[in-house]
Amino acid sequence: MASLAIYPGSFDPPTYGHADVIARASRLFDRVIVAVLVNPGKRPWFTVEERAAMITEACGGSRIEVVTFDGLVAELAQRHGASTIIRGLRGASEFDYERQMALMNRHLNNDVDTIFLMPAMEFGHISSTLVKEVVSLGGAVTGLVPPKIEARLQQRREGGSGIRQV
Repeated sequence: MASLAIYPGSFDPPTYGHADVIARASRLFDRVIVAVLVNPGKRPWFTVEERAAMITEACGGSRIEVVTFDGLVAELAQRHGASTIIRGLRGASEFDYERQMALMNRHLNNDVDTIFLMPAMEFGHISSTLVKEVVSLGGAVTGLVPPKIEARLQQRREGGSGIRQV
């Protein structure tokens, strides 16, 4: 049986940290589903379709599938037959929240486990929120996101469409 993991997130925008976690997960599992979250509680710069397209463009491959979803990750894992949820951890400050989420997902679906992966050290400080903040203030994010995503961020900033304060 092929191993399958789900890597859920907002990915607004996808960063090199996300790409690194996806690459690491793809070395551990036969297939990785990157699940782009529709979260009405957040105010994304990009639509869920745009975020899914950016991930496919930056990280696509034969073992990577990108889907969009709303609802519970534990239920998504069950629908796809995944036994593992991947979560990226940049540092200790994120651990307690992620631990709570992992335990809740296990409560909702006892057949799913969560694995935490850390991105490479050079990506450990990158977050989508910080990337958007830098772009909204006119700064460059070269080296934090793939070039095509950086161009989309700059277009969004220059056009003003979709930019919301972070």
